[in-house]
Amino acid sequence: MTDKERENAFLALLDRQRDTIWSVCRAYSFSAAWETEDAFQEVLTVLWRDFETFNGRSSERTWVYRVTCTTLNMLKRKASNQPTASFDLSEVNSQPSDEVEYSYLLQMIESLDEPDSQIVMAHLHGFNQREIAQMTGLSIPTVARRMAKAKKWIKKQYTERFPSSQKDPSSHQSQDGETSDGL
Repeated sequence: MTDKERENAFLALLDRQRDTIWSVCRAYSFSAAWETEDAFQEVLTVLWRDFETFNGRSSERTWVYRVTCTTLNMLKRKASNQPTASFDLSEVNSQPSDEVEYSYLLQMIESLDEPDSQIVMAHLHGFNQREIAQMTGLSIPTVARRMAKAKKWIKKQYTERFPSSQKDPSSHQSQDGETSDGL
């Protein structure tokens, strides 16, 4: 493959997968917008570097998601070695709003151990159990078991934090308005 062909193939892949990459970067809850943008750029750099290693054994989407999560986990580990200021969401807004509830859900997902957080995030991004098993190297029954356990824990934490909320964090609405089993 010539350099120009490689570049065109990569740009085509990026056009197809840009939204997924961006939403995963955003969901990893970097504290500032510029950090999310930096993470996105880092993912693109790694995807470009590793592009020729993609051999089609998994779907393009699965490969991109796996590289994205691996890169973001590495960035999170690097960031965890740096001193950071922490805050409690209750200090930001005493009344739960959709944005606060969404942020709290992301915090709960992020607080799960690996690979549980990756399993939940992949599920929320529409990957099925077989694809998630490929990404994580776990068996399909293990993915199903970890997903059920994470869903139960998140639902418990959410209802303790927002007891008056009528929303169920284990379901979410798709862009076309349909409600599905989110977690």
